[in-house]
Amino acid sequence: MRLAGKVAIVTGGGSGFGEGIVRKFVEEGASVVLMDRDEAAASRVAGEAGGKVLPIAGDVSTLESFVAAAELARSVFGGLDILVNNAGVAQPPLPLETMDEGLFDRIANVNMRSIYNGARAVVPHFKSNKAGAILNVASTGGVSPRPNLTWYNASKGWAIAATRAMAVELAPFGIRVNAINPVAGDTPLLSTFIGSGEENRARVVATIPIGRLSTPQDMGNAAAFLCSDEASMITGVDLNVDGGKCI
Repeated sequence: MRLAGKVAIVTGGGSGFGEGIVRKFVEEGASVVLMDRDEAAASRVAGEAGGKVLPIAGDVSTLESFVAAAELARSVFGGLDILVNNAGVAQPPLPLETMDEGLFDRIANVNMRSIYNGARAVVPHFKSNKAGAILNVASTGGVSPRPNLTWYNASKGWAIAATRAMAVELAPFGIRVNAINPVAGDTPLLSTFIGSGEENRARVVATIPIGRLSTPQDMGNAAAFLCSDEASMITGVDLNVDGGKCI
């Protein structure tokens, strides 16, 4: 129960890594506002997790969605202690000069602008409490880029740089900011990166020393630790949850 009494917002919690984080947070005692653009998915996870999860439909590219989630957390659960910026989008492999502006803008809005929006919505509250934890879900692509994923890699490198800069600025206010870097995982985004088929899957697994893809449970475990008081001396870290991929 390392998160007992804590209240969190988790974006993109209706599937994949976000769902794993929501479920682990509830297991560890937290109450969660689950924000997802897929209202049905958010409601499914909330229903399975019980009354400790409140779903809210939201678009992380807008400040208004974060403000609504923060207000819901405070009005129903009585506070707000943690923000997990998990929502993200992928890109199919393609030469960097061929990506159209629409996809580039979507990557920038969801993977980058969302962190800015989240900070605007929650940092004033955290500063007034002199406490808070922010966790950004980045990627191994931000530290060990793969060819033909340039703009996705760049967005995750931005998330890592933002994490470090936020950590330095917010530490005097008692606010910690960290990131996790997942390797390719068993989530709905996987096929966007590698296509379908067992051959493609086996090729990716072969690059991970520990011999398997990451799971939502792996991300939930790492997130719960970094957002808990056990990690009170840890800030500005981007933790590779990658089975040795980036060694």
